[in-house]
Amino acid sequence: MTALVIGETLVDLVWRAGEAFIAPIPGGSPANVAVGLHRLDRPVRLTSCWGDDPPGALVREYLHATGVPIDRAASASNRTTLALAYVDEGTGAATYDFLAGWDPILPAVAPDVALLHTGSLAIVVEPGAERVVQACRDVRSGPGGAVAVDLNVRPGVQPDRAAYRRAVERIVSTADVVKASDEDLAWLYPDRLAGDAARELLDMGPGLVVMTKGAEGACGLVPGADAAVAAPPVKVVDTIGAGDAFQAALLAALLQPGEDGTHRVRLPESRDALEHVLRQAVTAGALACEQAGAQPPTRAQLDAALGLV
Repeated sequence: MTALVIGETLVDLVWRAGEAFIAPIPGGSPANVAVGLHRLDRPVRLTSCWGDDPPGALVREYLHATGVPIDRAASASNRTTLALAYVDEGTGAATYDFLAGWDPILPAVAPDVALLHTGSLAIVVEPGAERVVQACRDVRSGPGGAVAVDLNVRPGVQPDRAAYRRAVERIVSTADVVKASDEDLAWLYPDRLAGDAARELLDMGPGLVVMTKGAEGACGLVPGADAAVAAPPVKVVDTIGAGDAFQAALLAALLQPGEDGTHRVRLPESRDALEHVLRQAVTAGALACEQAGAQPPTRAQLDAALGLV
């Protein structure tokens, strides 16, 4: 059984503070997670769409070079999404504006999907978001499949907070694993502490909710247990793709082979097990911060950073 990632591919137009040029870098949160899972030796396919335009040509070339098996969905608009990423000179943190199109005609989900991951623009931008929700429901109703969602909130594509919150809660109700940053939760639920909002998401049905906290690390919640881990110190080049590298490593830790060689999602049930998967994820995110653009680590790089080799 394999992992399936459904979501947007796009071109980040990276504008670093103090520089007079913009660098086009292909990526997109779901696509980055698929690449990260592939580099961490997990079987994965990516379903996405892009246009027959210059950004689409860049996306196509990049995706095929990654080695990830790709199913290109038909798109009525035939547009490639663009993201303008402003990178702060001092911290390396990126903020985004979007020219978004997301209208894939999704094929039926194969019965051998052990894990469906989605998130970011794909769960908010219509008409694709409704189709993604249905795919998640199909996986959850099948034999043993699990759903993971990275909220990766981008108000630039839906500034109406209430509408964004409805889209998030709709997809969370279909999920087994939910990841959000403390900034995501602060924007979605400005009247709550981020930790309280994370616990409310857990009450909506997932078996695991993870909240990232940037340089401070991450915390996780499962029914009956919680855990927090610190992030290793790194020299930050930029934060583009760091959350996606975190998510890929989190899912790789959860997606384990069984005795028959097929992969299944195994959620942690204790604090020790939760700390184990979170430590892998924060380390992967930290490694990604040391690279320009979205560059998730390989299995060898992650294992070396964890002291496993």
